Amino acid sequence: MAVKKLSVALDDTVAREVALAADRAGVSVSAWLNHAAENELAIEAGLDAVREWEVEHGELTAEELAAADKLLDRVLRDARRAS
Repeated sequence: MAVKKLSVALDDTVAREVALAADRAGVSVSAWLNHAAENELAIEAGLDAVREWEVEHGELTAEELAAADKLLDRVLRDARRAS
């Protein structure tokens, strides 16, 4: 896998917390930040997809959003139990 080396600046508190989180996960800070960036990009892509869907089909209703929240809560709860 090709990698691009970057120089980043983090607030002191964030840098300490990232280092601790990476240590807990048993990975390097670079790997932890890469994973965090991948997650953020996936969230952005999902939000973009919802916006595109809403343009074509109309905004999601409060009931649809509540049902989605309930489903997501269940999926996350089940995932935590499995790990």
